Amino acid sequence: MRHLFGPYGSLSADNVERFRASEANAVWFHGFAPELFERCASVGASACVEFRTFRAAFAENPHLCPTGADGQPIRYGNLVQGVCLSQTDFIEERESELREGLATFAPTGVWLDYLTYAGWFETPSPDLQESCFCPSCIAEFNQATGVDCSDPDGILRDHTEAWHAHKCDRIDSYARRFAGIIRDARPGTLVGLYACPWYPEEFDGALTRIFAQDLRRLAGTFDVITPLMYAKKCGRPPEWSAEYVERSRSFIPAEASVEPIVDAIDFPANVAALATASVVPSGFQIFGGDAIFSDPHRTAAFDESVHKTLRALRA
Repeated sequence: MRHLFGPYGSLSADNVERFRASEANAVWFHGFAPELFERCASVGASACVEFRTFRAAFAENPHLCPTGADGQPIRYGNLVQGVCLSQTDFIEERESELREGLATFAPTGVWLDYLTYAGWFETPSPDLQESCFCPSCIAEFNQATGVDCSDPDGILRDHTEAWHAHKCDRIDSYARRFAGIIRDARPGTLVGLYACPWYPEEFDGALTRIFAQDLRRLAGTFDVITPLMYAKKCGRPPEWSAEYVERSRSFIPAEASVEPIVDAIDFPANVAALATASVVPSGFQIFGGDAIFSDPHRTAAFDESVHKTLRALRA
C-alpha cells in the first residue's frame, strides 16, 4: 500500500530543496496544472490532483444555484459548494474536463472535491439548508421513488426518509460515474474523496441529510476517504483529526482508507496527534502545507510525525 504524506497547494520553487530533503513524498494541487506536474517530477513526488465536481460561483452562474424549500435560490456567501444536480450540461462539462486532464497527465491519484449537495461545513456555525427543490429535481425524485408530491413542504413532512435517501442515491451514482472515468482512463490511479468531516449524528444527521454523503456506501467506490479536518476554522481542537480517524471505522467500511487533510494553521499539533493516535492513518495531507517547508523547524516537526506514523503502521 502507498503511504502518501505532503502538502496540498502549489509547491513553490523556493521550497523545493527542503521539500526534497524531507519525508514528504506527495503533493496535492487543484486541477491538471502542467507546471505542478513538472515540479513534482523534479522532486520525485507523487502528483495528486484535486478535481472540483459540483462547485461553481453562483453570483456569476445563478442558474446553477440550487432551489430551497421556499422555492427561492438558497442563501450563499463567498464559500459554498453543491450545484443543482439537474444542471446536466454543467456536469457533462466537468466530466469532459476530467477526461481531457487524464488524457494528458498520469497523476498518482485524483481526489474528487465538492461531490455533495449544497452547503458549507468549514465553520463552527454552518447554515444548513434543505436544497434541490427545482421542478426537475422534484420530478426526478417522484420518478425514482414512486412518490407523487410536488410540494417541498409536503416532501419534507411526509416523505423525509425517501427524500434524503434519494439525495444519497444521486451522489452515490455520480461518485461511481466520476470514479469510473478515472479508472477507465488511468487504471491503477488512486481515487479519493474529499468528505464532510462530521460524524453521522452531528447537526441532526447533516452528513447525509444535507450533504448526502453516505460514507458507508461511498467507501465501496473510493480507495481513500479524506475528511477535511480544518480544526480552527471549524471551532475544534487540533486533536480532532486523530479522534476522527479512531472513530471512523464505525461508519466508514475498511474498503476505503481514511487519510485526512489537516490545516497548516493547526500544525504541528494536528499531525502530532495523528502520529500518536490509537489508530493512525496510512497517509495525510496538509492544506497550505507548502509554507511548512520554508522553515527548517516546521519541516523537522513534519518529518517526525511521518516517522512516528510509519513506525506505528509497521507495528
